[in-house]
Amino acid sequence: MSLLRQGLLSLVILAGALFVWVSYVPSAIPFLDRIGVISMLGLNAADLQKAASEQGQRRGGGPVQVIVSQVRDQMIADEVNSIGDGRALHNVTARSEAVGRITAIAVVAGSRVEAGDLMISLENEAESIAMERAQVTLEDAQAEAQRVEQLKLSGAVTEVRAREAELALRTAELSLRQARFDLEQRRVVAPISGMVGIIDLEVGDRVGVQDALVSITDRSQVLIDFRVPERVIGQMSIGMPISVTPLGLRDVTLTGEISAIDTVVDRASRTLRVQGKVANKEDNLRAGMAFSVLMTFPGETLLAVDPLSLQWSSDGAFVWAVRDGKAARVPVDIRQRNSDTVLVEAELTPGETIVIEGVQNLRPGSEVLVSEKVSALLTVEPVMHF
Repeated sequence: MSLLRQGLLSLVILAGALFVWVSYVPSAIPFLDRIGVISMLGLNAADLQKAASEQGQRRGGGPVQVIVSQVRDQMIADEVNSIGDGRALHNVTARSEAVGRITAIAVVAGSRVEAGDLMISLENEAESIAMERAQVTLEDAQAEAQRVEQLKLSGAVTEVRAREAELALRTAELSLRQARFDLEQRRVVAPISGMVGIIDLEVGDRVGVQDALVSITDRSQVLIDFRVPERVIGQMSIGMPISVTPLGLRDVTLTGEISAIDTVVDRASRTLRVQGKVANKEDNLRAGMAFSVLMTFPGETLLAVDPLSLQWSSDGAFVWAVRDGKAARVPVDIRQRNSDTVLVEAELTPGETIVIEGVQNLRPGSEVLVSEKVSALLTVEPVMHF
């Protein structure tokens, strides 16, 4: 019997303590409801909220002083971040077109060459002799052709002889042309403008036809191959801007653009190959580097509220709006959290006032007094990472 009286007394004390708590701290009701204390005592959270409001009014308390901020429109940003591999705009390996011994190397690794510059010379004595012989033969054929032409005017030469002289002249011209070509093959020139790679050759080395001699890289622009999910394919286009960060140079962020879009989605990964292009003005990018590529797509516009305005109950998140000088509880559906804003869906309008400080003393219908200190949302654009 003593235990029963003690239990009843404990319940009475607990109920009294709860009533005093919710009377002076109405914001405690959602917390007690969430942990199940109110339902355990057979009470209703809405009835307690109403009773606390009436009790507060009977105490004759004045308006609750609060600090507020404004609801704003803000666009949610959909971002796609991908890792890609870089390669030079042009990368060409110069090869030998003839067999021979290297007599001179005119470039060094890391130097810049222009298209047509001489890089390597091969032994060319035989070709030089052949060109001089062809030149002499051509001069003789030209003189013979002039003599035959003069005789032809006087009728002292047959048509057959004139044709033979013309043929000999044409043959000599072709022989000289072939000799020039053979001599030019002993010179290895730069096919494009760019930077010379490491040269693993020495003067005196013998090279064969199609042996790789010098690599030239045009890295004035870097092409980046990366992949994007198929859900954003319809939002991409050639020339669309991208933000590029080399993984080895975290403090460097460059702006480029999409230069090519593949036509086939990979069935295994459900991604599409895309090629971006970024200028390498500082010449600090190299082919083969890994890059983080960021693309931003505009999304829907949502309401932005201050994170301090968010409150929680068993029914979910809500904020206190100030309407006609009184507090109104407005449920919200959180769509995105950022460091300084929270994007929500709610029955609020841009510019509407919501409470960020003093919420612990609010209840539906409470009169509020807005403090002169007003908090404003920062203008940082939110992002959504995928």
